[in-house]
Amino acid sequence: MKIPTNLKHKPVIVAENYEDVDGKLAYNSDAKGLSLGLAQWNDRGKVDISAKVWRHTGGKWSRQSEELPLHRVLDLAILIGRSKLYFKDAYKYEGLYNMENPQIDRIGLQGDAMTVEVCEDNPMIDEDIVLFQQVLADSDELVSERLRTLSRILKEAGY
Repeated sequence: MKIPTNLKHKPVIVAENYEDVDGKLAYNSDAKGLSLGLAQWNDRGKVDISAKVWRHTGGKWSRQSEELPLHRVLDLAILIGRSKLYFKDAYKYEGLYNMENPQIDRIGLQGDAMTVEVCEDNPMIDEDIVLFQQVLADSDELVSERLRTLSRILKEAGY
């Protein structure tokens, strides 16, 4: 299925077969493609690149398609990587986190830092963190394959 090119997001680089590799939903996903292109929120004289996940309901392109600025895509990748690293040793804590200090890390970005922490405001955190850890472990093969691929590409690019 071809990604639309007549909408506000203007695809430049595409993966139109994303539904074939969409993790556990592979071959049965409503996420039909990914694209990097010119962002739909561009104003005159200000152009940004965004990443977009294209969803299709079977009958039409979905309004649930998501468009993200590239830095947010990378911030999500950083958050995923840091979370995976955290959960390698989370078993050391009763309840899977330090209840007296739920902060996991502060990751320096743009002269400040992104604080990564367990969400204690979640009233179901004790149950949800156990479920999160289990799902993370269950999807380890899918996520780790992608992280290894990203690592290899970043090394090839000199990062």
